[in-house]
Amino acid sequence: MTSTPVSSSGKNKKKLKLVLGFTALYLLAEVAGGIITGSLALLADAGHMLTDVGGLALSLIAITLAERPANEQRSYGYYRAEILAALTNAVILIVISVYILYEAYLRFSDPPKVESKMMLIVAAIGLLVNIAGMMILRKGSGDSLNMKGAYFEVLSDMLTSVGVIVAGVIMLTTGWYYADPILSSLIGLFILPRTWILLKESVGILLEGTPKDLNIQELRASMLKLEGVAGIHDLHVWVLTSGVNAMSVHVVLQQGHQSDVVLKTVQQHLLNNFGISHTTIQTEGIDFVEETTHD
Repeated sequence: MTSTPVSSSGKNKKKLKLVLGFTALYLLAEVAGGIITGSLALLADAGHMLTDVGGLALSLIAITLAERPANEQRSYGYYRAEILAALTNAVILIVISVYILYEAYLRFSDPPKVESKMMLIVAAIGLLVNIAGMMILRKGSGDSLNMKGAYFEVLSDMLTSVGVIVAGVIMLTTGWYYADPILSSLIGLFILPRTWILLKESVGILLEGTPKDLNIQELRASMLKLEGVAGIHDLHVWVLTSGVNAMSVHVVLQQGHQSDVVLKTVQQHLLNNFGISHTTIQTEGIDFVEETTHD
């Protein structure tokens, strides 16, 4: 088997470990703060943090699996573990968002009294931790669904911390405890649409969808312009994991052109112009009749 290319997430593994460590430490501090102050808001946020720590750990485990080389049972390796992690994170975040909205609905009828001072201190520490985590993961989130899922986990934590701080200030200065469910609702509504995008992208990859940043019509037209290519069919492009695309195609040779020469030309064109490094290309003579085609 050939060596397995490093995925986009794999390049950010150390950053993810660092953020996971910070988040886990803050989770312990928040649980302690919630118990000491008797703050339901802090304990509820700690439950949210616990889920996020699990999500970050899941992303890290997925990266480790994806780095394992291909074998006879997994000829493509374990790249899809990263996409499954991103999908799981998206589902978890959607469940959390729905739960936040449900809890906010219940609290509108009877908002509980909250110990505000300690809540503000703990939430402020959490905000600093989450901002640091977002800065660490921000760049990697642009080229990997798995890292994007981890980034959204930290983003949701940051929004929760901001909401807790704002609600704490309002409750401390006015005693108006409706601030808690109102801000919780806003947090849930902010997280849901962004998480839905992550969910759709993950499902699209698992369904072997065409990479979203690739125009397959443009790809087809450019290949037909290459020297020695008379036609193409059965063109399929899909994503193994973020940053690693694969493609298969049948190339019909022009009369008098050598298969190996055309094959090398096509491979270099796909790599240099479309970033596709994993290709399976079947060359055929112009008189070859394919019994079954799929495009």
